[in-house]
Amino acid sequence: MQIAWVTPDLDATETALTGLLGARKWIRIPDVHFAPDSCSYYGKPADFVAGISLSYLGDMQLELISPVSGQSVYSDFLRDSGPGLHHICTEAESPEQFDAALAEAADRGAAVVQQGVMPGGIQFAYLSAPQAAVPYLEIAYISPDMRAFYDYIKQEQQ
Repeated sequence: MQIAWVTPDLDATETALTGLLGARKWIRIPDVHFAPDSCSYYGKPADFVAGISLSYLGDMQLELISPVSGQSVYSDFLRDSGPGLHHICTEAESPEQFDAALAEAADRGAAVVQQGVMPGGIQFAYLSAPQAAVPYLEIAYISPDMRAFYDYIKQEQQ
């Protein structure tokens, strides 16, 4: 459902992907706070802020993430690898399916690097996936309120 990049410069990456892929309109969500009571990084409480920009190509969501403060899977990726493709995301249909997908991933040896609940009720987990030739795989449950917001963004692309 989603392809995501981490970048230090949302403006430049939006411009590049608009030109390369034809994404039309980007919706910015500045200063998204991931709080320690709802997010963990390597099993410990995490406290960080990131800027996010979203667009769509058909049904595929494009996400740009720019770390602002704190340590996270995003800031470490940018420090260690520079800007680039960060993850692909699959969607769980329900919170129960989300939990089952995480359990199945653990049974297959996939390590959860970062997980939590975003403002708006999105449950997410990043799995380390070097064997899949992408840094991370994300599993997410999108709450009904966020689904409506995503549908609005998608509609703006038409």
